[in-house]
Amino acid sequence: MYDVMSVQNARAKAWASLLDKKYRDRSGRFLVEGIHLVQEAASSGAEIEAVVYDGERGLPEELSALRTDCEELLVSASASVMAKCTGTDSPPPVFAVVLKPRADEAALFRKQSLVVVLDGVRDPGNAGTIIRSADAVGADAVVLGRGCVDLYNPKTVRSTMGSLFHLPIIEGDLSELLPKAKERGIRLAATSLQSAVSCYDCDWTGPTWLLLGSESDGLSAETLAMADQSVIIPIRGRAESLNVAMAATVILYEALRQREASNQANS
Repeated sequence: MYDVMSVQNARAKAWASLLDKKYRDRSGRFLVEGIHLVQEAASSGAEIEAVVYDGERGLPEELSALRTDCEELLVSASASVMAKCTGTDSPPPVFAVVLKPRADEAALFRKQSLVVVLDGVRDPGNAGTIIRSADAVGADAVVLGRGCVDLYNPKTVRSTMGSLFHLPIIEGDLSELLPKAKERGIRLAATSLQSAVSCYDCDWTGPTWLLLGSESDGLSAETLAMADQSVIIPIRGRAESLNVAMAATVILYEALRQREASNQANS
C-alpha cells in the first residue's frame, strides 16, 4: 500500500488519462468508480491493477477484505487526486484501475446462443442498461458494433452496474460477425418499426441474435439486410415507440419466457 497525494504524480496523471478513450485503447486499461463496481470487479476475478481510495475518508468498510486479499493493490490518495481521476461531479470514495478483459468470441456461437447485437447505439446509459438486461436474462454475450459508444467510457461502465464483468462483451465488426452467425445456423432477428410481426409471435427458443439499432436512426441498412426476420413491439397507447434499452429488455424477457417454457415442456 502506498500514497499518491499530488495531481502531478506520474501515477495520478496516468490514471486521469484513462478518462480519454485513446489512452484507454493505448494502455488496455479502464476506470471503475464507486464501491459497488469495485466490489463487482473484485468478485468477478477482473484483473485489477490498483484500488485507489480517498485517504481522508479511508477505505470503505465494504472493501475491507481487500486489506487481506490484495493489500499490495491499495493506494491512498488525496481528494484532489480522486477528483482528477474520476468522471463525476462528486468524486466517489474509491476507484479501481482494471485491465480490459480479453474478448471471447466462442461465447457468441454456443449451441442455443442468445446474443444481443448493438448497431450504432451511442448513448452510454442505453448501452449500459442493455448490458444489464442481457445479464439479467442469462444471455450469452453482447456485441457492440462499430459506431457504438465505447464500452469503457466511465458513463457506460457505471450504467452497466457491474454486468460488464458477468458476461462476454465483444466490440467487433458486424459485417464480419453476422455472416459467421448465419453460417452456423443462428437466426438474426432485427427490431424495426416497419415490421408487421409482433415480438410475441416470434420464436426465440432457438439460437438467436437480437439486432438493435441506434436511438435516432435504427439499424443501418447493411445490418437490416442481413436479418432473417424483423419484429416490432406492439404499442397500445399513444407513445410513438420505446427507447432502445426498454425495447431490448421487453424482447429479452419474452425470449427468456419462451425458453423456460420450452425447457419445462421438454423435461
